[in-house]
Amino acid sequence: MKDVVSRAPVGLFGIVMGLAGLGTAWRTAHAVWGLPAAIGEAILGLAASVWLILLALYAMKWLSNRRVALAEFRHPVQSCIVAFVPMATMLIAIAARPYAGSMALGLFVVGSAASLALAVGHAASLSKGARDPDAVTPALVLPTVGFCYVSAIAASAFGYVGSGQILFGAGFLAWIPIEAAIRFRLFARPEMPPLLRPTMGILLAPPSVGAVAYLSTAPGPPDGTVVYLIGYGILQVLLLARLLPWIAQLGFSASWWAFSFGIDALATAPMLYIQHGGGGPLAALAPILFVFANLAIGALSIGTTALLVRGRLIPKSA
Repeated sequence: MKDVVSRAPVGLFGIVMGLAGLGTAWRTAHAVWGLPAAIGEAILGLAASVWLILLALYAMKWLSNRRVALAEFRHPVQSCIVAFVPMATMLIAIAARPYAGSMALGLFVVGSAASLALAVGHAASLSKGARDPDAVTPALVLPTVGFCYVSAIAASAFGYVGSGQILFGAGFLAWIPIEAAIRFRLFARPEMPPLLRPTMGILLAPPSVGAVAYLSTAPGPPDGTVVYLIGYGILQVLLLARLLPWIAQLGFSASWWAFSFGIDALATAPMLYIQHGGGGPLAALAPILFVFANLAIGALSIGTTALLVRGRLIPKSA
């Protein structure tokens, strides 16, 4: 058991991100189109169950094999993915808010505080320099940009819209230089190793999750900002679809859940746009993107279940 705990990668929390994002998309679809509320709540319940299991495994890793946990925390790529843990916690807080408000608020506070600590620590480390350019991957956006956007969405869900606006602004401005650094690495450095290529899916998250964060914090009719963000998100989907054979060189693994939260957000943002009174092409695209998100998360879930059944969900070596 200790060996399994040590080998369980922190990236498995991406499963929680994907399931919680899809459940939230179904909640929005219920509000916009009257689709069955029970489906979204069931998906969110599944996300909470997976989160509890993974949180227990992660806590056991720190208690039983601190050396492995620290190595993961200090790794130039895995240290970014650790941000999934508090971000997933905030998403579970949003899911639990209608049922247990006080507990959900506590989860939000803990998740946002932990995310802030990770974001500041990671940004400070990057600011010192001496980083291997080949260790720059799309995961670099998670500690800072991911924290700000998910915290903005959660803050707004709990009624702290002003705080959410501040967080959105911080995340948006942090995204610009980080995106530039990632693109430089992709364009000008050696080809990314096959093991790291699924992190390319994270590139979809900043524009699409940013659009959800913006709409969650902006009262009144939607403006051009959200249209630009969703447009860039759609461009990323097309780019990633073109790169899929290259990304899939090693076959399917749990790391493919890196695509999931961005796909969920790209489905949710146009529905929120409709809720805010928006129309036109984005409103027409909304049902298509919603169906796409369900198919994508369904495929990821089937693939992950197959890995679990075959005993291949957790890598043989940490």
